[in-house]
Amino acid sequence: QVQLVESGGGLVQPGGSLRLSCAASGISFSLYDMGWYRQAPGKQRELVALITRGGSTKYEDSVQGRFTISRDNAKTSVYLQLNSLKPEDTALYYCNARRPERNNNGYWGQGTQVTVSS
Repeated sequence: QVQLVESGGGLVQPGGSLRLSCAASGISFSLYDMGWYRQAPGKQRELVALITRGGSTKYEDSVQGRFTISRDNAKTSVYLQLNSLKPEDTALYYCNARRPERNNNGYWGQGTQVTVSS
């Protein structure tokens, strides 16, 4: 059974930092591209950051330079460091695992809430 379990969300003031974690089980983790997505109320889910199984990364323009994605294959986990947080970063953040050679959306976690507010 595949499980992706996110943690690390919370309430933080503007300019603050959080570190999200996603622990994966039930998959051959090193074969998967791992992504962090977010969905704010009334908006579509969007890709925030991606790290490929080869270690390449890409970021959504608005988070470039503020967020950092990383992975630890030995711990079958992916992380998202969120710095210089802004109110517009408020959203439910989801972890995704996808095999790039497969024509599907992969697996999703249940999400962790990030709220940026003073």
